[in-house]
Amino acid sequence: MSIEALTDASDGPRSKRPAILAAAVECFGELGYEATKWSEVADRVGIGQTALYHYFESKAHCLLTIMRLGLRNSDAAFRRATEDSPTAVAALRAGAAAAYALSPQEVQQNRILQANIALLANARSSEREETERLACRELVARVERNWVDLIERGARSGEFPAHDPVIMSRTVLGLLVSVWRWYRPGGSQSLPAVSEFIVDCTVRMVAGELPATEATAAAS
Repeated sequence: MSIEALTDASDGPRSKRPAILAAAVECFGELGYEATKWSEVADRVGIGQTALYHYFESKAHCLLTIMRLGLRNSDAAFRRATEDSPTAVAALRAGAAAAYALSPQEVQQNRILQANIALLANARSSEREETERLACRELVARVERNWVDLIERGARSGEFPAHDPVIMSRTVLGLLVSVWRWYRPGGSQSLPAVSEFIVDCTVRMVAGELPATEATAAAS
């Protein structure tokens, strides 16, 4: 995993925090969050378990941080992919494709995020855990707002039929993240093939059909 994907601006050059997060992604992805022992994460980093508490007060705090960074990265990837798109359809295609432009480790991070999304529903008794939970919820709302804005743009330009933009954005996001329930790196389906299929489904769902130029290309 790119270490930048697990790094906050506050992390110094000697901080072991990104390495701990990377090890936790591996463990949670391989064993599941509940089955992972906190000591296993320490072993993979090569530090004592006590040292983990310098960075995270609990395994749940670490998990919520992984989730926040995954959401942060998704928001940033969408914005980068769509900022220069000349049309709403082009932005739609670019935004959907950006959801799958990931390394195998980042796929694991997204699987962990979706498998534990219910954790964001209820307040945490720990202040640090609650801070991460609230940040996650804010990012969930921002990601949804990105898609609402895009769908409203397409409706204004006449590229998309008029639909409730909130319902449509939630439907699109539901489709995009559903892949992480079954996709596995190294499986029978490659991620580029999955991406191509889901992106076309997204365009058909939002625009009503593939734009004429794309439909002609697909048929040839």
